[in-house]
Amino acid sequence: MKKETLLTILGVILILALVWLGFPEEGEKGAAKPKKEARPTVTVYVSEDRVFSEPILKAFEKKTGIVVNAVYDTEETKSTGVMNRLLAEKNRPRADVYWANEPIRAEVLKQKGVLAPYTSKNCEGIPETFKNSDGYWCGFSARVRLLVAGADLTPKPDSIFDYTDPAFKGRGVLANPLFGTTTAHMAALFVVLGEERAEAFMKAMHKNGVMMSSSNGESADLVAMGHAGFALVDSDDAVARLRKGAKIAMIYPDQKEGELGVFVVPNTVMLIKGAPHPKAARKLIDYLLSPEVEAKLARADCAQIPLHAGVEGPKELRPIEKTRIMRVDYGEVAKTMLAIQPFLRQWAGL
Repeated sequence: MKKETLLTILGVILILALVWLGFPEEGEKGAAKPKKEARPTVTVYVSEDRVFSEPILKAFEKKTGIVVNAVYDTEETKSTGVMNRLLAEKNRPRADVYWANEPIRAEVLKQKGVLAPYTSKNCEGIPETFKNSDGYWCGFSARVRLLVAGADLTPKPDSIFDYTDPAFKGRGVLANPLFGTTTAHMAALFVVLGEERAEAFMKAMHKNGVMMSSSNGESADLVAMGHAGFALVDSDDAVARLRKGAKIAMIYPDQKEGELGVFVVPNTVMLIKGAPHPKAARKLIDYLLSPEVEAKLARADCAQIPLHAGVEGPKELRPIEKTRIMRVDYGEVAKTMLAIQPFLRQWAGL
């Protein structure tokens, strides 16, 4: 055999040996494995209390495989913290979705150009009153503003206008109207009644000796302890005290024909304009607006009222379809809330 032929054969054998030794069979230790694709993600800013919202977002992760990066409001900056962050990030958005605990800031963000329209299929079953007509936000799982009264208070109020009734002089307490849902409720009254009637109502409350508390929760506690006769609070505040055995009565105000009805405060969810992960964002919005999520929030301690018909709500509260509600444009409420700040500060003595 020629020397050149022998060298060629040895070279081929060497190459085959290196290939066989260098690439283990699939399944052997050290074998090359295909890279896993990165899991899809979605970033959501959240104003709803973390104790209630986090389990919902975890359930979405488990159901879809989409990783949720959640940024929660702190108690100190409730609702305004993440809203201000969204405004600051308008030109370079980091969030995909905003879950707000009320509709007013949703309207502010819409008016500031932070939101993009998206009409979820699950929004179709929500009453028109609780969603933006152009698809910028949709409501779900609501609270209502109602009265709580001491068990020994006789007679009991059945209207918010009883704050001005001499029969209840010095017995009513109201949370500071510069903060929270009380601000939105007062703004709604300005929209529905008009500026003149609304200002007259609030001034008459003062003359009738209304007390002012720091929050709806404190108002409910003052009634439960007998330090006040009645208060206008959120439904979750009332239900929480009832479940702890407080001796209070819960009253839906202004339910007769021709009366105002209760002010409703739904959660809202919205798509951020320029969202980095729009496909995952739409999936999260669809999930939050589902009857499944409304049922979860109804069973939770937050006792929120479903807006989808046929979903069982908290046993202490009426279904939304059996409640006379205040018909109001939340966009107008948002504008009015800013306009009446000087009056509210003066009313609160600030």
